[in-house]
Amino acid sequence: MEFLIRPIDIGDGKGVNALRRMPGVFENILGIPSERVKRNEDFIINMDSNQHQFVAVTKIENDEELIIGTAGLTVNANHRTRHSGNIGIMVHKEYQNMGVGTSLMKALLDIADNWLMLIRVELTVFEDNERAIHLYEKFGFDKEGIKRLAGIRNGKYENEYLMARINPLYSK
Repeated sequence: MEFLIRPIDIGDGKGVNALRRMPGVFENILGIPSERVKRNEDFIINMDSNQHQFVAVTKIENDEELIIGTAGLTVNANHRTRHSGNIGIMVHKEYQNMGVGTSLMKALLDIADNWLMLIRVELTVFEDNERAIHLYEKFGFDKEGIKRLAGIRNGKYENEYLMARINPLYSK
């Protein structure tokens, strides 16, 4: 399967919204089934210079693009924590385990390490999301703690791991 990683663009809101509301995806990203397209369009339009967002796209019939994943990095705005950023990633349920998450993660960490010179990148993940945890550990993220009862999923409060990666150039 061929796909391309590119920066998010105005007009991607509908595709991102479909992904964010997809069963098998929204439960793990704190999305909800009633999220509106306008929320995603507004997010894209109002991104500032501290936000870096990519989409993974593949071609479908009529040469149309289908958004099959998205990942974002937000650099902390506080001057004393600008060496750090937070990431989020999601992949279409039918395209998981096909290298999409790995490619998105490579794009995020390239920006973080080589263009923004971030030292610390962190994320949260539900503690039972083994696929995601495996992906993050593959890229050097370590579990640093548990956020107890951090989010609601399927009518129940769930724990999340706080995971972080220190840029290998600074980890010594």
